[in-house]
Amino acid sequence: MQSIGFIGLGNMGGNMAARYLAAGYTVYGEARNRESAKWLIDQGLQWVDTPRELAAAADVVMTSLPNDDAVESVAAGPNGLLAGLGEGKVWADLSTISPDVSRKLAARVRDEGRGARMLDMPVSGSVPQVKSGTLTIMVGGDEDAYHRVEPVLRLLGNPEYVGENGQGLVLKLAINISLAAQMLAFSEGLLLAERDGIDPHRAAEIMTESAIGSPMLKARVPLVLDKTNETWFDVGLMHKDIGLAREAGDELAAPLPTAAVADEILTQAERLGYGHRDIAGLHEVLARLSAAAVTAT
Repeated sequence: MQSIGFIGLGNMGGNMAARYLAAGYTVYGEARNRESAKWLIDQGLQWVDTPRELAAAADVVMTSLPNDDAVESVAAGPNGLLAGLGEGKVWADLSTISPDVSRKLAARVRDEGRGARMLDMPVSGSVPQVKSGTLTIMVGGDEDAYHRVEPVLRLLGNPEYVGENGQGLVLKLAINISLAAQMLAFSEGLLLAERDGIDPHRAAEIMTESAIGSPMLKARVPLVLDKTNETWFDVGLMHKDIGLAREAGDELAAPLPTAAVADEILTQAERLGYGHRDIAGLHEVLARLSAAAVTAT
């Protein structure tokens, strides 16, 4: 059984590590705050102090980090992940980052003579899908390296090999355009129904039972209606992903008008303080924006 290393033990990475621990894998972990990982250490996670130590110890190194800077930071320097990689090891990056940044890191892993390989393997799904092992995993990079880790990935969900380095990320960004659009469109429709006096719970139930009822929308109805602080995928991360999608679209001459609209609303949502709220909060954001517009007139 291959050993697993996790760098980044937040909502997504921490719950992934927990699945591997429950399945009997040896799991190493490293994050900025050891105390936040205590629940995993209590379950058998072997803590290490640097990304280099983790990469040297584990057969498969997984990173689950929020942005380009975080991934580049753990990779670089004498104590970085790259310094600990060696022959036969696979770095599987679960983060959603710039395809260009990912390709450059993969080239460094491939070209610096360590015999390791890097895969970009962003996931579609949130914490509920991690816990149930039903994530969709899009993989870009060396196909032989993918086949070496495919059995490991199946504990998290359904891995799909897409193509060369960076292409898993491009496909993930394509999916997230639709996620943002769905959440916005549902929020608009629900607000329209509410404003005409329709009970929002009944409206949401019927809407999600109709043709528009994607698994993502069905799962988020309680977060929309109950306005809880539970967060699976926050507005700030979605905004980052939409920005990455627009950058990729510019480079590839692909028009992304829906992404442009989502970018504008997400910008306003962050200005209103919703950056760390789940994207379900966009319904509340639209309500506030419309109320502000009425007051202004």
